[in-house]
Amino acid sequence: MIIDEDGTRIYTRNGHDWTAKYRDLVGEAKSLGAESAIVDGEIIVLNEAGLSDFGDLRKAITRRQQDLYFVAFDLLHLNGHDLRDMALEVRREILASMIKPGRRIQFSEPLPGEAKAILHLLDQAGLEGMVSKRKDSKYRSGPSANWLKAKCYAIDEFDLLGVEREAGKPAFALMAERGTGRYVGSAFVTLNREMRERLWKRVQEHPGTAPKGVMKRPATQWVKPGLIGRVKHLRGEDDLRHASLQDFREDDTDGRG
Repeated sequence: MIIDEDGTRIYTRNGHDWTAKYRDLVGEAKSLGAESAIVDGEIIVLNEAGLSDFGDLRKAITRRQQDLYFVAFDLLHLNGHDLRDMALEVRREILASMIKPGRRIQFSEPLPGEAKAILHLLDQAGLEGMVSKRKDSKYRSGPSANWLKAKCYAIDEFDLLGVEREAGKPAFALMAERGTGRYVGSAFVTLNREMRERLWKRVQEHPGTAPKGVMKRPATQWVKPGLIGRVKHLRGEDDLRHASLQDFREDDTDGRG
């Protein structure tokens, strides 16, 4: 979030200007009382349990602006002063003093404790993960040894559309969302040798056609509907990321949706 004489603008981590998408939060920036500032944070929507719900965020952006919150976790500039060389804990103290309770710009409270135990609790709560930072660290753009991101994984079932196999390269299973048939990406095949052979045999004996809307990929073998893959993947993403095929089974309903 950037506040200056031209107003307030909100950018994604990739530099895209999404100010128009977050128009209600732009108005909330006045509550910070800053003439100019650069605030690092994340936009979230909460579920019924009061936890961040990434899956519901897209709907809230277009239909429920009033449910969006900007969670601020760092302050880089304030009223013409560059704060990046200050220690993180000092920057956050200043930031916390600017944020009023009960507003839709909120302060990201720290979770002190042992990182492994905290990550376990976050995983059990169904959250995406956490970021750990050194309290005395200066702000630097890009990857740094001063902070570490730990992601939580989920295991879900998807329709198995086919496999991608090339000699000398890892094999991948191509997956689709159950019920809708929406292609969600590929998963690295991590099955043991026996299960791999079963999968290759199933694909070869029951060849299928490319599903509608799925871009043709090299070395792809499509399979008829009826296979369900159990996939481990990063939580909180629309499509599969860092995904691996753990198991597969026959689907008695026999359909892709």
